[in-house]
Amino acid sequence: MRERPWQTKPRAPRRDGARRHHNRPHGNRPIARHERDAPVILYGWHTVTAALANPARRIRKLWATENAVRRLAEEGIALPIEPELVRPDVIAARLSPDAVHQGLLAEADPLAAPELGELTAAGIVLVLDQITDPHNVGAILRTAAAFAVGAIVTTARHSPEATGVLAKSASGALELVPIVIVQNLARGLGSLKEQGFRVIGLDSDAPDDLAAISLSAPLALVLGAEGKGLRQGTKAVCDQLARLDLPGAIKSLNVSNAAALSLYVATRAQA
Repeated sequence: MRERPWQTKPRAPRRDGARRHHNRPHGNRPIARHERDAPVILYGWHTVTAALANPARRIRKLWATENAVRRLAEEGIALPIEPELVRPDVIAARLSPDAVHQGLLAEADPLAAPELGELTAAGIVLVLDQITDPHNVGAILRTAAAFAVGAIVTTARHSPEATGVLAKSASGALELVPIVIVQNLARGLGSLKEQGFRVIGLDSDAPDDLAAISLSAPLALVLGAEGKGLRQGTKAVCDQLARLDLPGAIKSLNVSNAAALSLYVATRAQA
């Protein structure tokens, strides 16, 4: 789903707070002027209300329908700025035709981001190797928040912006899970290993079952794009490759489903 031309997309978000609890709003690292000038587009009830509840997220503009304003008041949600009361079709006109806005649309500043070296060496982080579909990345963010993932690491190139469709698919998780942006994924994985993370790459052709190997924390699970999977350079840096052992005829999953199952296996192993 493509955004309308008015929705100027920011560069990769810069967000802080990886050392805080993973389910708390975060983001106080200064960001560059050009990043501040490019608004993040947020729409949908859960996406916008999560942003409103995050003190680190500065809301620039807020559009709301009469029903949405009434619901916000009923649920006691504080508004940092006065919303512009509009009809639903005014919001719809600013978004792509199939966008479900539920009466709320906001323009906001991007959140600040932690540096890779600031991640706490504990728990689980997810690493995305050139996963470009915003629906998938948004769904992975939502799953990551559900499994208390410490951060998501992705590349500056070949990854979707944290706005619009991705934010809607994340259903509020964009405010909860820090996103770390690296220029070179192989070097980034090397840095995680130096920090003590065990790096496991998910590969459907790997000889070992994920559930049968050591998944002790701190753990980095690396997911590749659908179709091409992990790149060779990424595989080479991983401590081990593992597959999800599926009983059916189909041996591969949509990457967001693979993320959910991998996190379930890993969190049970660390319990």
